[in-house]
Amino acid sequence: MQSYTEENYLKTIYHLAEKTINVQTNAIAEQMQTKPASVTDMIKKLADKGLIDYIKYQGVTLTETGKNTAIDIVRKHRLWEVFLVDKLNFKWDEVHDVAEELEHIKSIELIERLDEFLGFPKADPHGDPIPDKNGRFAKTQFIKLIELKVGDSGTITGVSQHSSPFLKHLEKLGLTLGKQIQVSDVTDFDGSVEIRLSDKQVNISREVAKHILISSNGKN
Repeated sequence: MQSYTEENYLKTIYHLAEKTINVQTNAIAEQMQTKPASVTDMIKKLADKGLIDYIKYQGVTLTETGKNTAIDIVRKHRLWEVFLVDKLNFKWDEVHDVAEELEHIKSIELIERLDEFLGFPKADPHGDPIPDKNGRFAKTQFIKLIELKVGDSGTITGVSQHSSPFLKHLEKLGLTLGKQIQVSDVTDFDGSVEIRLSDKQVNISREVAKHILISSNGKN
């Protein structure tokens, strides 16, 4: 059984590994907001438990056991986020920190009942896929809003930036999951995007547009 800190490290390595095969200790330290020396100590502990493989100067990879453990933590985190939004009326920018605490609950039966109670959701409030009890993710197809051309339309299905200020900004603009949008214009100078949302026009920066995920409908 892993400690809360060990589980947090495994989840962090798992998310970083989605972008690179070998995760560097400096990247882990930055993500965990801790010192590289502390990361090195934890890596040794996780390697001794057979949860990661580590080769000096090459980085860290999760073993099969480590990966399965990390996916289980991700599953619990995202299920709890759904529960907090759907059943307790939390906003999507309020749930992450609470779910960070709840994800460490060990009871398998509780999580299975929670999944059933929620109707076996496939995605969390931010559009991230929720793995099933066997660790399998539902297939999702989306592109970044920044990749759409003028005239393209689609549905907002997720975000790749989960910070509270970013989510509050999207909510203020009305850019929440399930909303239909169409690209009206893209500014050559700074890449900002003008989109049609229902009966209004919304302007967003290139930085915002690259973190909004769209299920594309193509051109109308």
